[in-house]
Amino acid sequence: MFFDFFPKTWVIVEKAENSDIPSIDKKKYLVPADLTVGQFVYVIRKRIQLSPEKAIFIFVDNVLPPTGAIMSAIYEEKKDEDGFLYVSYSGENTFGW
Repeated sequence: MFFDFFPKTWVIVEKAENSDIPSIDKKKYLVPADLTVGQFVYVIRKRIQLSPEKAIFIFVDNVLPPTGAIMSAIYEEKKDEDGFLYVSYSGENTFGW
């Protein structure tokens, strides 16, 4: 099967409560299994069109995963019973503007 050659990870992205950064337009993602957390943060940043001076943090089960971690490894460890990995994001202004 085609997907056996290109494994993917199912991720649902939600904005954290009380976060002051924009909401994301797309919540469901099918990401390459070898994508790092840092690369996925970049995807989220682009989707919400976040300005460079704003920081963004993602959380899985209220824990900040390492940026070098592979998404498929986090998926295998933290996926929900429904087969999705739930990720929340939040941000802050790093320069105090």
